[in-house]
Amino acid sequence: MATNERTRAGVALLGWMLLTFCAPLFGTMAGPGEWYESLNKPSWNPPGWLFGPVWTVLYLLMAVAAWRVWRRGGWAEQGPALRWYLLQLLLNAAWTPVFFGLKNPGLGLVVILLLWLAIFLTQRQFAKVDRIAAVLLVPYGFWVSFATVLNATLWRLNS
Repeated sequence: MATNERTRAGVALLGWMLLTFCAPLFGTMAGPGEWYESLNKPSWNPPGWLFGPVWTVLYLLMAVAAWRVWRRGGWAEQGPALRWYLLQLLLNAAWTPVFFGLKNPGLGLVVILLLWLAIFLTQRQFAKVDRIAAVLLVPYGFWVSFATVLNATLWRLNS
């Protein structure tokens, strides 16, 4: 790979990382706080300190996956797959303000179910382009599956 191509690829990877890490910025507007602490939670609810490291790894994997797909022809050739990626990223960004900001586990459940579906469809699109990119989304899918069950349980326990 020529130096210009490596530079372009590196800049693009950085761009995908910056874009992907914008999603959690919406979460800074509405964190867990006292409301979340007051909720009835299942015994298997993860400790708060776990979320930061897990999401950091997941966002890195997501960004690399999107970058790998983008490298296979950019937006011109991979537009459908990358649009699914952006949709799931938007839903990812929406969940925290809906769940914590609106203090609404029921609406949060709707958003996370849509997110789960969008991740699945993104992964399916990515698999057509780059199998490794699809595999990089597997931990994200598992974590959101777990989070969906937790969200549903919180809604049931606190409705």
